[in-house]
Amino acid sequence: MMRRVLCLSIAIAFAPPAVGAASCPGNPDALGTARTIAIDAKSMPRIGRKQFPSTLPLQAKEVVLTFDDGPWPSTTPKVLDALKSECVRATFFLLGRNALANPQIVRRALAEGHSMGHHSYSHPLLNRMPIAKAEAEIDRGIAADELALYGAQRSTPTTPFFRFPGFASNGALLDRMSERGMVVFGADVWASDWEPMSPEQELHLILSRIQRLGRGIVLFHDTKAQTAQMLPGLLRELKRQGYSIVHVVPAGNQGAVR
Repeated sequence: MMRRVLCLSIAIAFAPPAVGAASCPGNPDALGTARTIAIDAKSMPRIGRKQFPSTLPLQAKEVVLTFDDGPWPSTTPKVLDALKSECVRATFFLLGRNALANPQIVRRALAEGHSMGHHSYSHPLLNRMPIAKAEAEIDRGIAADELALYGAQRSTPTTPFFRFPGFASNGALLDRMSERGMVVFGADVWASDWEPMSPEQELHLILSRIQRLGRGIVLFHDTKAQTAQMLPGLLRELKRQGYSIVHVVPAGNQGAVR
């Protein structure tokens, strides 16, 4: 019963429309993006079972792809190339300092239909700071991301999605994010790509974790060379094994492509 209520609390949006394999230019066998879910902080303030009690109401073999810490000039374009080739939409949690240094990359990601969330300015562990200082770091990151994406600095984000660096939050910060109308993302499964490994090792590891869980929000880092190299093979294998990609956008579609 609780699961049914949870599912009803989320708006399922189809704008921008899902991009299936049949409509993927140059790749009729593409994985595609099966559907889009729109969420807001009132219905889903915190998601991801590795950190929180609840997550997105995904069906069996549905995954949401997310990437942290970018953009990075040597790797993020390769990640975007792989996603574009398969007509897959993902969510990128930007570091403000990297967004300011590489605005052309974040604008490309936005133009290609990805959701652009926030991940602070410089990746400190925010739960180790006074709340005012932590919130100033969050605001600085949002302002930098907004400037890189849209050409205007503001602390109210166009896409109100946030992931804490290192998942280092606390009750006061989580409450403050809810008050601000921001959805806090955790994850359901991660690739552990901060550890040294080959692309082949990472592919085996993340596939085994996805298979074990069966669905969920997947965490990668688009700053990691092995992830960029591994991603095309992962997308092909997800297609082969019958998985579907779900894209997450803000309720009201504030984060739609402009």
